Amino acid sequence: MSTIAADTTQHAVAEEARKGLTATPRYLSPWLFYDAAGSHLFEQITAIPEYYLTRTERSIFAAHADEIIQQAVGGTTQPLTLIELGAGTATKTGILLSAAVRQQGTVVYQPVDVSETALTQASENILSNIPGVTVRCQVVDYTRESLPLDRLRNTRTLALYIGSSIGNFAPAEAESILRNLRAQLQPSDSLLLGVDLVPGPEKPIATLLAAYDDAAGVTAAFNRNILGRLNRDLGADFRPATFRHQAIWNAVASRIEMHLVSLTPQAVHIPTNSAGPALTLNFAPGDAIHTENSYKFTATAVHHLLEAAGFTPLESWYDERRWFAVTLATAV
Repeated sequence: MSTIAADTTQHAVAEEARKGLTATPRYLSPWLFYDAAGSHLFEQITAIPEYYLTRTERSIFAAHADEIIQQAVGGTTQPLTLIELGAGTATKTGILLSAAVRQQGTVVYQPVDVSETALTQASENILSNIPGVTVRCQVVDYTRESLPLDRLRNTRTLALYIGSSIGNFAPAEAESILRNLRAQLQPSDSLLLGVDLVPGPEKPIATLLAAYDDAAGVTAAFNRNILGRLNRDLGADFRPATFRHQAIWNAVASRIEMHLVSLTPQAVHIPTNSAGPALTLNFAPGDAIHTENSYKFTATAVHHLLEAAGFTPLESWYDERRWFAVTLATAV
């Protein structure tokens, strides 16, 4: 990463930390998770037994990728260009890219993510395993900046927002992100949205909670790493081990919440930086920092969200237990 880009990122971290840690209640935005260490930890999370989301969505793609690509093409001769929001290392996306290559010979893939490390890994994996794919990475926080949609002539765009990443945002924010995307698409372009579904008779709340509080403690390490990032980037003196990872199911809001709960009375210091003067943060035992939400959806809620953002749902695909849904929608 260039010096200018690094300085810009550090300033964004400083601003976000100051805004969230001086609020009542305290919070940190989930994009702060994804420095190099956090991205690596998240890849570990996707492989743990309790975290069903990644393998369940992958099973849907494995069963329906060709159908998804065919419907996105819509019977035209225009090839698809794929752009992915929050691509990470794109481990599941390769299934869709392979289907696109089978159908049209070659495909251009534009992964967008805040983590340069994750995009580098994604590019290496795809280029070495899927001939016919051209990768054009973009390091951008798509939640705060304009999307770098590089439209190619005589193509259709299929935007991917998978992994239930949309669930990290409150309903109004989620709609705003999808509206921002829709504004940069043309009619007949499409969106593939992957969401985790609400608990029910076949999906106990205990299963949901375990996905965010695994027995090996990988999710706890991922959560605490956000404090480690503030130490590394801003020179703060958090002691991550003095904060307990907590995951709870908020049935009223239909979301999993992750918190870091102080175990002791403690004062944390953040030195003066580009966002403002030095901060001293005092924590009593039980004081918490809210680090992440993961909203869970009904099929009806997914359709309402897409329609509110300017899309028309076309078809949804589910796993056998209906724990997860992938919906293709066209830009109105």
